[in-house]
Amino acid sequence: MGEIVVIESLSLDGVMQAPGRADEDPRGGFPHGGWATPYADGIMGAEMAKGMGRPGVMLFGRRTYEALAAHWPKQTDGNPYTEKLNKVQKYVVSSTLTEPLPWVNSTVISGDGDVAAAVRALRHETDGDIAILGSGQLVRTLAAAGLVDRYVLLIHPLVLGTGLRLFEAADGTGFGTLRLVGSVTTGTGVIIATYEA
Repeated sequence: MGEIVVIESLSLDGVMQAPGRADEDPRGGFPHGGWATPYADGIMGAEMAKGMGRPGVMLFGRRTYEALAAHWPKQTDGNPYTEKLNKVQKYVVSSTLTEPLPWVNSTVISGDGDVAAAVRALRHETDGDIAILGSGQLVRTLAAAGLVDRYVLLIHPLVLGTGLRLFEAADGTGFGTLRLVGSVTTGTGVIIATYEA
């Protein structure tokens, strides 16, 4: 049975919105897109590569899937993530996307029904990790259903003051206890903390 592993970049105040690009997710007039990019370094790359080396599949919400699908299939720079992301089986929870999807090895999980039940079934069919990048709404749905096994949080040393947060009290994910099982600090001050739920 697979374990669900959530991998998120967060600010110190818990914001996860648009870490990668200025135009990534401007919802709500968010002005800080691309905030995580200056903090990338070799230590972070090596830590993230360890996770990419484990067997398993990836799971996304529609918005994150579309952003990644627009970028990674076009990469030809030899980035080690490119081959892994293109080859791995990807599942996307969506009520609007239909197959065939543009990114190779991608399958739709209907977002119209019981998403937690569909992901629970995927978990029983999968060996290895089910890794989720971004996909805040999906993560909150799965956390509320008790389906997240592990969080790998890249906690950046900045406060954004505004933006969508990973943990929102209003959606039922406001209380929980986690157990720290590992941590690494990068040269730019990012703490990569691994928690078991």
